[in-house]
Amino acid sequence: MITCASLDTPYQVSFSNAAFAATCDASPDKGGAGQGFRPHELLEAALGSCTAMVVRMYADNHGIPLAGVTVRVSLDRNHPDGPAFVCAIELAGQLTDEQRRKLLRAAKACPVRRTLSRKLVFVEGAGS
Repeated sequence: MITCASLDTPYQVSFSNAAFAATCDASPDKGGAGQGFRPHELLEAALGSCTAMVVRMYADNHGIPLAGVTVRVSLDRNHPDGPAFVCAIELAGQLTDEQRRKLLRAAKACPVRRTLSRKLVFVEGAGS
């Protein structure tokens, strides 16, 4: 569970999972101080981080010599069919075309991607 709490600086929010904490903020053009991740960047980070982890796990489990993976994610909110995540995956290492194909296919199994691909429901919790 993530807990979010507003801070004294307008629009800044601290978020934590009880072990780690970070700050979210609005950009200056939206009235914030620009001193933290913007909310949509956190969505992009969740998708990109999960994708990179899944690709690394697949490579490790299948003996693929992946030297590194970089995932760049942006959220295109002007896409004609609705918001679209644009993902670019770079694989480093001495990989065959077949290994690259397998790693890119494995990236699609990212649990965050699967969650974001489904219909979302919002349930108000206690204290709302």
